[in-house]
Amino acid sequence: MKHTEAKQQHPALYLEVCCQHEEPRLPLHTSIALFLLSYCECKSFFKVFLVCAKSVSSVSLKSQLPETLDVSDIQVEDLPRLVRGCRLPAVLDETGSLCRAGLAVVLRHIINKTLEADPSRNDVLALLGFKKTCLKACAEVSKWTRLCEIGIPSAVEEHLKNPSNQLQQPPLPILTLERRLAEPVKVHNDDKIRRQKLQEQRRDEKKTESKEGQGDPEHESEPGQSPQVHDGLELRAALAKLSVDSVPTSTTRENSEIRKVKTTDLPPLEHVFAEGLYFTLTDVVLLPCIYHYLSSLHTHAANTLHQLPHLLRWYSRVQEVPGVLRAAKACGVTLTIPQVPPSSIPVLSAEDDPAHPLEQEESLAMTSQLPFVGGPRPTLTKLKENGIEAVFAPHPCPAWTLPWESLPTAINPTEGKMSNIRAVRKRQQLNNLVAMVTELARPGSTIVDFCSGTGHVGIVLAHTLPDCQVVLIENKEESLVRAQSRSAELGLQNIGFIQANLDYFTGPFHIGVALHACGVATDMVAEHCIQAGAAFVISPCCYGFIQNAIKFTFPKSKRFQETLSYKEHMILCRFADQTAVQLPPDRRLIGKQCMGLVDLDRSLAAEAHGYSVRVMTMEPESCSPKNNMLVGRPPQERSGLDVDAGQLEEVVHN
Repeated sequence: MKHTEAKQQHPALYLEVCCQHEEPRLPLHTSIALFLLSYCECKSFFKVFLVCAKSVSSVSLKSQLPETLDVSDIQVEDLPRLVRGCRLPAVLDETGSLCRAGLAVVLRHIINKTLEADPSRNDVLALLGFKKTCLKACAEVSKWTRLCEIGIPSAVEEHLKNPSNQLQQPPLPILTLERRLAEPVKVHNDDKIRRQKLQEQRRDEKKTESKEGQGDPEHESEPGQSPQVHDGLELRAALAKLSVDSVPTSTTRENSEIRKVKTTDLPPLEHVFAEGLYFTLTDVVLLPCIYHYLSSLHTHAANTLHQLPHLLRWYSRVQEVPGVLRAAKACGVTLTIPQVPPSSIPVLSAEDDPAHPLEQEESLAMTSQLPFVGGPRPTLTKLKENGIEAVFAPHPCPAWTLPWESLPTAINPTEGKMSNIRAVRKRQQLNNLVAMVTELARPGSTIVDFCSGTGHVGIVLAHTLPDCQVVLIENKEESLVRAQSRSAELGLQNIGFIQANLDYFTGPFHIGVALHACGVATDMVAEHCIQAGAAFVISPCCYGFIQNAIKFTFPKSKRFQETLSYKEHMILCRFADQTAVQLPPDRRLIGKQCMGLVDLDRSLAAEAHGYSVRVMTMEPESCSPKNNMLVGRPPQERSGLDVDAGQLEEVVHN
């Protein structure tokens, strides 16, 4: 079947096929997506494409593909444009204009499509977790999402390539999960379950005492065994939540003795599944990974299993969830419980080992986030003594404005749900960004609006620059769907939408733009533009949220690193947020200085890559308390940033 970019009857799901030893293989991200499709019993919701290299065919993988799916092969060069610019897995909607990319985003979309077709699927709804937030936070922000979506799959993939090289010590992400599973859990409104657990504990204690008094050998535990009574309550509560049929509430009330026990004295609940008591999307992500990892260990290093007792218990419990064994079998997987061979090797938990890397990692994280004491003046003085002061370039066209009165209603921010005063300020902010982007753009340029929200920037640019392609990237589905609706109302043909974390966008582009990118999002956008050799126009925001991350450490530039410590730089970031109009003028002035210095550090870091960068203030300054704007040109386009307002006006009106 020939795949085109024309409208599809169903969304198209693109899954990667890789090659190992010249044989096709399904990467873990693909296996996870197929397992969820099978668990949800998706029959006709998606047209599935296996993305193969030219010399690879998926015929030999048939046993790993659920029979109910409509599956075809497609080569990388034949992928639709939006999909080709993203990491897989990815889903392209029926219109061909909205692409969802990245494992967590795609899996959540599969769940939502299943629920649209059958709202009675309580078992599928439960996968989204409490408040439907399971794996919703992006991996750049959430350590837990990063561990499940990236860390564990990557570690297992690496292990499977060379299983004999990693026999004695499990990978750090696996150990992190083992430690997490060893912790007690707290779930919303868990008081009733904990009281029921206490009641069962006391009842079983009385039974045990009675049996011991009678000397009944049938009820004696074997040496080294622990009673399994407490395991049952948590597992029963967890599985009841997954029932497709409604489960009647228990009418059994605790006795008065149990009701009088303080909540703080109730027994904790043990981990049943990855996120606590209930089976969620996280378990779906982890199961194929842990299946392949444990299978490899059982073959190559069975003694290593002794280090993972909680992971093994989780693996056993997951198989008791209705539908899991069926879904696994449909994907060609036969789940079994690994047998741990007898061994005298002691089992050490992460807490038992003072030199464990997990302890070191957490200790470093805590050290890097100590509370700050004191004001910014010593830091400002130190920078000034070293010849570092905030410098703002003059705005090239302070009076330039879009012709708002003649623009379609769907473009104007007043069309959204915001006050008139806020809408006026939003228009002023857009004037600044559109002016800079329009000066940088050329016919045929691809412009990416990062952290696009509902599309205020991207939609204006697509309308203003019809000879350019504009792509909006946003992690929040609701915002991006709203942007797509506004675009359709305007009939824009030069715009595309990608729901994904920023790292999942890999396509080429010429200009990156972001309005009020919060905290390190500004640095992520700038880094993405630098890697792509693209110009950038970025308005930073939420300086107080800046902190060391996996990709960035602060200060960023060599000059600032030689002058300030991390803690001193964080003082600048904290006070850079103090620019609100309600504050006294002298305090706002210090805040503006701190903003300028933080952005000077960012601009110096970009200049180290050959960029020409200017930090300027939006006009009018009152358009936002966060009114800085970073405009950068890549090395090959350092012909100056001056803009002629008359030329801009001519471009807009034409």
